[in-house]
Amino acid sequence: MSEEVGTLSGATPMVDLRLAPRRRRSDRRMRVLFALAAVTTFSITLLILYVLFADAWRFFWHVEKGKLWDIGWFPRRGMFDVRTLFVGTLIVSGIAMLIAVPLGLGSAVYLSEFANPRLRKILKPIVEILAGIPSVVLGYFAISFINPDIVTKVVGGANKAFNFAAAGIAVGILTIPIVASVAEDALRAVPMSLREASFGLGARRVTTTFRVVLPAGISGVIAALILGVSRAIGETMVVAIAAGAVGGGLFSVDPFQPGQTMTAAMAALGFGSDQIAGSGLAFQSLFFLGFLLFVLTLLLNVLGDRLVRKVREEY
Repeated sequence: MSEEVGTLSGATPMVDLRLAPRRRRSDRRMRVLFALAAVTTFSITLLILYVLFADAWRFFWHVEKGKLWDIGWFPRRGMFDVRTLFVGTLIVSGIAMLIAVPLGLGSAVYLSEFANPRLRKILKPIVEILAGIPSVVLGYFAISFINPDIVTKVVGGANKAFNFAAAGIAVGILTIPIVASVAEDALRAVPMSLREASFGLGARRVTTTFRVVLPAGISGVIAALILGVSRAIGETMVVAIAAGAVGGGLFSVDPFQPGQTMTAAMAALGFGSDQIAGSGLAFQSLFFLGFLLFVLTLLLNVLGDRLVRKVREEY
């Protein structure tokens, strides 16, 4: 690739460090290929956002604004109460995080600080296997086991077929591996010197874990929680199956009754013939809900990024 081009008396021989013409041409081709891939990805993203915003605005422009604050979400009847879906999304996500936060963080702390290396190699893949379970399977698990054998036995007035609580528990199970995996990686990244310093001062392992390791890795833990919330908000099939109210739902804040979330409502509208049946704006409401989910997720990510930057510790 290089050859001597001259020497100086008593000095190291000078060499030509330029790449061979063939390699330069290959580098140029790869540069163009990667640039094309980047531009294509960016263009597809812009097209998706354009269609989403355009149809969402078309729906918002033509719908009667009073229909956005009605008694419930029944798009085939021209009732588009967004409040119903927003509250349902918050209920399911809240229940899911009540399940995922203690179990996920508990698993992360144990795997990072208490489990021996051999046991960690066995347990961590088992925890992550939960992420590979199809959500439709957990949806039917919710209506066949979680609701009849757990929810309705604990709460006598709960709906015996479908309710938010069963859906939230199932979504929480799906969220556990995300919280556990990301939080465990964050805790493992804390320098061992901090632990050794704490042990050298006479602190116990529990004290070191909660007084030293967790505060040092808090930015990663917050990132894990934000990812978990985003996963819970975006879950579709579990809620569509276990929460009921496929055709619509009345406004309710009772977690033990059927209802709908934003994603489940979009799935219900996506199935069937809403483009030609029911209200003329039923199909366009899909894009409006998608826009609301986009804004909600964006705000959540921005908030999470600011929190992570605020509490981040660098070593």
